[in-house]
Amino acid sequence: MRVRRVAVIGAGHGGQAMAAYLGLLGFRVTLYNRSPGPLEPIAAQGGIHLEGEVEGFGPVERVACTIGPELRQCRLVMVVVPATVHRQVARWCAPFLGDGQVVVLHPGRTGGALEFHTALREAGNRADVLVGEAQTLLFASRVTGPARVRIYGFKRQVRAAALPAVRNAELLAVLREVLPLFTAAESVLETSLDNVGAVFHPVPLLLNAGRVEAGQPFEYYRQGITPAVARAVEALDAERLAVAEALGLQLRSARQWLADAYGARGADLYEAVQANPAYQGIGAPGTLAHRYLDEDVPASLVPMAALARRLGVPTPVMDGVIHLAGAVRGTDYWRCGRTLADMGLDGMSAEQIRRWVSLGELDEAMVV
Repeated sequence: MRVRRVAVIGAGHGGQAMAAYLGLLGFRVTLYNRSPGPLEPIAAQGGIHLEGEVEGFGPVERVACTIGPELRQCRLVMVVVPATVHRQVARWCAPFLGDGQVVVLHPGRTGGALEFHTALREAGNRADVLVGEAQTLLFASRVTGPARVRIYGFKRQVRAAALPAVRNAELLAVLREVLPLFTAAESVLETSLDNVGAVFHPVPLLLNAGRVEAGQPFEYYRQGITPAVARAVEALDAERLAVAEALGLQLRSARQWLADAYGARGADLYEAVQANPAYQGIGAPGTLAHRYLDEDVPASLVPMAALARRLGVPTPVMDGVIHLAGAVRGTDYWRCGRTLADMGLDGMSAEQIRRWVSLGELDEAMVV
C-alpha cells in the first residue's frame, strides 16, 4: 500500500516544516496540534508558506486539535512534538492505530520509540503498528509567522530505526517513499544514543544563562558555543559514547555527526560548529523556559543517565548538567524525566536490552 495520506502530529517549528514540505511534495497532509492557535491561519490559508532552503506553498488538507478515527486513513504518522509528551500522544493515538500503520518519532530523543511502544501496549493497543524513530529532525527550521516557516538547511542524511530492528527494511521502505534522505540505523539504541540534541542543547544554554536572562540577543551556535563551551559539550559527548559502548555500539562523536549531517568539519568541535552554514542566523532562546532544558534534559539526558547507572558507566558531567538544569529551572528532572520503566527496560541486562531492540524478543516475565 503506497503512502498517499500522512498525519503530522505537532505544529511547532519542526511540525509545520514537515507538514508544509510533505504538502509541497504532493502528499495529503493532516496536521494535528493540541492548541488551535497555530492551526487557525493554516486552515484559513489552506496550507503553510515555506521560505529559505525551500520556497513555495505546502497545502495542508486538514487540521485538527483532537486525534480521531480519521487517523486510520494515514499509512504514515509523523510525530513531531516535544519528547516529554510522547507517552501522552501514544495514548491519544492508541484507539485509532491499526495493523499496517507506521509511526515515526522525529526525533525520539532517548528511548522515544521504546516509550511510545510501551504506552500503546499499556493503553490496550495490540495491533501490528510499526513504531520507529529518527535520530534527529530532517531539517533546521523555525516558524517565522502565521502559517509561515523557514527551513535553514537539510541534513545530508538522517538515520532511523524500527522497534525491533529486524523490521528496519519495512520502516525505511515507507519512510523513503516520502523522504528519501533516511538511512537505516542499527537499532533504536543507536538513534537514541546518537542523540546530538542532548549534547548541543542543554550545556550551551546553561553556560549562556546570564546572557539569556539579560535579554542579550546572540546566535545560539555560532556565538553561544565558544571554545570553552565546546570543551564542556565534548566532555558530555564522551560520556554519551561510553554509554553506547556499554551496549555494544560504536557511535559517531558530535564532531563527526556535524561532518556527516552538514559537511561541517574542524580540528575540534568549536571549529566544526563555526564551519556549519546551517547554523548561521539561528538565534538563541529568549528564555530559559525552553525545550533545550525542559525537553532535552528529562527526555534525553535523564534516560541516558538511567541507562548508564544500569550499565555501571560513570557520567559525572551528565549528572551535573541534570542537577544544574534542575536548579536553574526549579524542577526535579530526575523525578519527572523518562525512566527505564517508561521505556519498558526496567530490570533488563545489557544483553536483554540488545535482544529486545534487535529481535523483538523479551523474557516472558518482562512482556508488557
